[in-house]
Amino acid sequence: MGQKRCLFLLAIFACLLSFSCGSRVLKLKSDDGRPVYNHTLAITLVEYTSAVYMSDLSELFTWTCERCNGLTKGFEVIEIIVDVEHCLQAYVGVAKDLNAIIIAFRGTQEHSIQNWVSDLFWKQLDLNYPDMPDAMVHHGFYSAYHNTTVRPAVLGAVKRAKKSYGASLNIMVTGHSMGAAMASFCALDLVVNEGEENVQVMTFGQPRVGNAAFASYYSLLVPNTFRIIHDHDIVPHLPPYYHLFPQKTYHHFPTEVWVTNLSILNIVLFGVEKVCDNTGEDPTCSRSVMGTSISDHLTYFGVELMGETWRQCNIVMGREMESYSRKDSKGNIFLSRTVPSMEVIETKIPSKARISSL
Repeated sequence: MGQKRCLFLLAIFACLLSFSCGSRVLKLKSDDGRPVYNHTLAITLVEYTSAVYMSDLSELFTWTCERCNGLTKGFEVIEIIVDVEHCLQAYVGVAKDLNAIIIAFRGTQEHSIQNWVSDLFWKQLDLNYPDMPDAMVHHGFYSAYHNTTVRPAVLGAVKRAKKSYGASLNIMVTGHSMGAAMASFCALDLVVNEGEENVQVMTFGQPRVGNAAFASYYSLLVPNTFRIIHDHDIVPHLPPYYHLFPQKTYHHFPTEVWVTNLSILNIVLFGVEKVCDNTGEDPTCSRSVMGTSISDHLTYFGVELMGETWRQCNIVMGREMESYSRKDSKGNIFLSRTVPSMEVIETKIPSKARISSL
């Protein structure tokens, strides 16, 4: 009885800290006027991020996939983009309950996460970011968004969504792993090049994407950004941060939200969320531990962030999607909805055509 009482008191004490516990939302108002982290929005966007990993484009387009429910129910997809050449996938749609356009980017799929992580140990800053003196970014992440079919398709879908649903819609950009890096470049693109103002970013397990100069520019232009990191997730620690060379090393932009598992006697009680400082590299948050866990990278708030397989870029699409789909000369696939949908698309067709399996 004494042990149970002790566990209960410890749990209550933890919840009185300046974190959020379980499904409760505690007061997280910033004293310096920074945007406020919203736990409920985080657990909603992680579901949107999980859905972008689905390979069945028919179910994803009609929002009937096994991950297309819960807090995302009622979402309407405007565009699905599958860059077959680079094994990239993203979607754009409208969440009426959030009064927002949702843009979600899929993380690494073609190769195993272990190989991708090892690559990041030696990647160097090698690209000057346009119109931002001294800012340098990771070439691979930058190119994945800017130099593929993804960017024009995403921007076109955002314009169509605003035309159909109203120009006052907010824009929420999310993604996981490499998809999180692409999400940050997309958000910056929307603000700098498209003149969008109400752009919010919330990512999961994001790697570092640029140097300190880039992080500074980014935080000024896209201040409503939260990077959520799960406990010992290895990817946010990459590429490495070298504190002895602060201007040359890769550097996270703010604001980090570090989610740790509070456990007593090897029993996980709940996740604890800490909103970190405005430096992007708070030494009391995820940098205070070794980032060694791949399993922490693949699960956020109990939601799986990975596809059906890490070895192949499988894409499946039913024949009922033919009227919505098109291909470009390189075989990249686009599913588009031009106006708000009132029709019900029949998806229960037993035969499905495998469009691509890389």
